[in-house]
Amino acid sequence: MVLEGWEVKSLRAGKVQLTDGYVVIRNGELYLIGCQINPMHTASTHVNPDNVRTKKLLLHREEIDKLIGKVEQKGYTLVPVNIHWKAGKVKCEIALAKGKAEHDKRDTIKDREGKREVERAMKSRSK
Repeated sequence: MVLEGWEVKSLRAGKVQLTDGYVVIRNGELYLIGCQINPMHTASTHVNPDNVRTKKLLLHREEIDKLIGKVEQKGYTLVPVNIHWKAGKVKCEIALAKGKAEHDKRDTIKDREGKREVERAMKSRSK
């Protein structure tokens, strides 16, 4: 990953969130978007930190070409799974994920609403 100095310090302190992050391909290069690295309070005053800055991922050309081929298939996307240190460098593990189909989303919503109704019934019965 290409990082700024304050981002490295924040990563060492564990102030990173990958929950909304995803990877996009632009001009044959991979970029991490939506990964939030919160700045530390001890950051320098002359640095203006942007905690959701787009970060470039450094990969070998063969790896990039392989991932581009997979992502071009229908419904696949790249998501960050883990960020860790290895030999003094920050490594970002990315995974190839397939999005939910429309009927799967409807099933999930139906199950969630059913559980909510059961909880309401149990709560009102216990009163």
